[in-house]
Amino acid sequence: MRIDVAFGQSGLTLNLPEGFRYRVLEARSAVPLDDPAEVVRRALAAPISSPSLRELAHAKPSAAISVCDITRPVPNRLILPAILSDLEGAGIPRENITILIATGMHRPAPSGEIREICGEAIASSYRILNHDARTLSEHQHLGATASGTPVYIDKRFISAALHITVGFIEPHLMLGFSGGRKLIAPGLAAQETIKVLHSPRFMRDPRACEGSIDKNPLHHELLEIARMARHDFLVDVALARGSGQRPIAAVFAGDSVQAHREGVRFVSQVMLETLDEPVDAVITTSAGYPLDLTFYQAVKGVTAASQIVKPGGKILLMAACAEGAGGKEFSGLLARRRSDREFMDDLLHSPVTVDQWQLEKLGLVTAKSEVLYHVPGLPPEFQSSLWGKSYPTADAAVQALTSALSPGASIAVIPEGPYVLARPRP
Repeated sequence: MRIDVAFGQSGLTLNLPEGFRYRVLEARSAVPLDDPAEVVRRALAAPISSPSLRELAHAKPSAAISVCDITRPVPNRLILPAILSDLEGAGIPRENITILIATGMHRPAPSGEIREICGEAIASSYRILNHDARTLSEHQHLGATASGTPVYIDKRFISAALHITVGFIEPHLMLGFSGGRKLIAPGLAAQETIKVLHSPRFMRDPRACEGSIDKNPLHHELLEIARMARHDFLVDVALARGSGQRPIAAVFAGDSVQAHREGVRFVSQVMLETLDEPVDAVITTSAGYPLDLTFYQAVKGVTAASQIVKPGGKILLMAACAEGAGGKEFSGLLARRRSDREFMDDLLHSPVTVDQWQLEKLGLVTAKSEVLYHVPGLPPEFQSSLWGKSYPTADAAVQALTSALSPGASIAVIPEGPYVLARPRP
């Protein structure tokens, strides 16, 4: 059996041996919109549970817009022109509009990526700035949440009179779904806030996982932070499948809670795949470029797959990792070469460090499943640090996985990894 999977920018063709029960879980999606730009304009004019964007912007002296960094394929070139047109049409001068790249703890976007994120015309005409979570002085202290999380948000966002976010909704390994409130925290938060949000208190709560919203404590913590930051308006999209820039399937604009909830409902209905029972093994990816640029991001493919594999089952991750491990803190954690059990135990008795949360989520999976890897872009010094064996070729990885399974074993194949929301039937 031959199957194409998302891998880097060019994809990968896997040769799967006979003798197993395969279930291919494709990334389901709605039909792409015929005229997405027009749908965006209509959504801004008649938003969900909110006045129109022009009404909100009227008599406001300034506006700030938070957008995702390069790791999220948000079609800003189709969304931002309508937003900017409404803001300027309502009287906000162009020089008083700031677009912030919501990097969270990710690296800043260089100028070439800013052009890719926002489009050449906008990049050359508007003030677009990177968020820097590591510089506390660039953040406004807004107090603390009811549960005690200190809230520091980028001053440039807070100081604006109107606060807007632009994102897209997909399953998220901690928050249930991305979009909305995530563009404020962790997107524009200081590391002092981000560390608490990614502490074991939240990371080890079983409700903080893909597809979980209503009872997810991290989701509700971020909603509280977004209210403190005066999250006035959002534009979130659902994306359809397609080559290159993924087309828009639906647009949700308006109230920061209700519009996001509508988007989550839509994406849940479109994406959910139900299996009769958990499988013996999963072959998955991190959905290709840009999500598999680093091993840090690629972990999302493993956590999504863990929802459908039997206890003691196997997961094979295929991710290009063209930019290596990830940030310096994450790379440093990998380089320490601790076992997963030792690492997880250490976290309970140590202050939170940057990026530990991604390995913590991985450790929750490796405690129950065997994970194998084909991550060729990860430098050799890290290959032996993975909590599971790594293979230099896709064929070798597939052979290692299947040779350890009994004939007739069930294998789920997820060509686009975390873009699939799959669950066993209750």
